[in-house]
Amino acid sequence: QVQLVESGGGLVQAGGSLRLSCAASGRTFSTYAMGWFRQAPGKEREFVAAISKSGGSTVYVDSVKGRFTISRDNAKNTVYLQMNSLKPEDTAVYLCAADLFNGGRHYLPRNIDDYDYWGQGTQVTVSS
Repeated sequence: QVQLVESGGGLVQAGGSLRLSCAASGRTFSTYAMGWFRQAPGKEREFVAAISKSGGSTVYVDSVKGRFTISRDNAKNTVYLQMNSLKPEDTAVYLCAADLFNGGRHYLPRNIDDYDYWGQGTQVTVSS
């Protein structure tokens, strides 16, 4: 039911910035916790960041703390990932995901299985 479409990926030099966007369908976006994951070739999908339904709480994987910022605009049904000081190791396909049932949890979702819908992903490539 929920469709997620990422955009904003591309090729950037180390130290540069990108802002990813994820547009969601539906009229209940404000009830979902949202997350960003990334997957590099040959590696498992990795949690990057999550944000609560209201945007009041966020959580990040240690490797991106201080560099990435997740935010959302519920009026636009969109979640963002601002990525600064990019490193080659950030190279991956970035996917957004929606946790429709976060109201039944007492934590921000960090696990793949917590999420119900996924976008197709957008490629981020950071050159050295």
